[in-house]
Amino acid sequence: MEVQNARHWAPRGTRVWLTAAAALAIASGVRMLLHPFLGPIMPGTAFCIAAALVEYFCGLAPAFTVMLFGLGIADYLFVPPYASIAVFDRADLLLLVSYPLVTLLVIILIERLRRSQFRAELIASVAQSRYEMLLRHDNERMLARRAVDETHRLLRHLSHHHRTFIFIQALERNALQPMDDIKPQGVLPRLPNEIAPGPRFADVDSEDIQRLSKALWPGSHRVHLKSGDGVSKLTECVCERFTTHAGDFLVLRIGT
Repeated sequence: MEVQNARHWAPRGTRVWLTAAAALAIASGVRMLLHPFLGPIMPGTAFCIAAALVEYFCGLAPAFTVMLFGLGIADYLFVPPYASIAVFDRADLLLLVSYPLVTLLVIILIERLRRSQFRAELIASVAQSRYEMLLRHDNERMLARRAVDETHRLLRHLSHHHRTFIFIQALERNALQPMDDIKPQGVLPRLPNEIAPGPRFADVDSEDIQRLSKALWPGSHRVHLKSGDGVSKLTECVCERFTTHAGDFLVLRIGT
């Protein structure tokens, strides 16, 4: 995968250059403290380390700047004759060749490693987001499949218990619209509280209908149901809940 943004891993702003200046000052201070012990030995080592650290934390441009300024400071203060640029000898030539070569090699390697690290982090972030999207789509697909299965179960339930079906109540507004086709012909129109009557709806006492329409829950219920001779008697009924793609429904039927 080609990642164009991998080269832009380094931070930007004034703080980066302040950090580079601080690293250069610290390297100069440390080398001056060690100068009585080291003399002209390894005049650019401290600045090479400073450039490498700046490259790791701040990027290529600040590290390259630290390297150039470090070369000038090392040649001026730590290569004999000290604090003089009038003489250019073999020590100056060695510093001019070895120090930039080693420092450039180190900061270029660090730059490549940092770009590879940033590229890997970007790819991992993209992979994580795609994985979350796949999980979300998978969950949505499972929910849709469950809703379809519940819809099929509701239709099978209504067809199986058609003769004992009293009414169906929707728990969400407009959820009964898809169920219009299963209402029997010639029964009462839809009542308040999203109730659609069934074949045995007219046989139930109106007070029971009003009571159940306001407080219906899954489980057993008792209603006054008219028998064939027109006498009402308490009858055990069963309410079941169905969760479909059109909403949640409560189906009340005569228990069998």
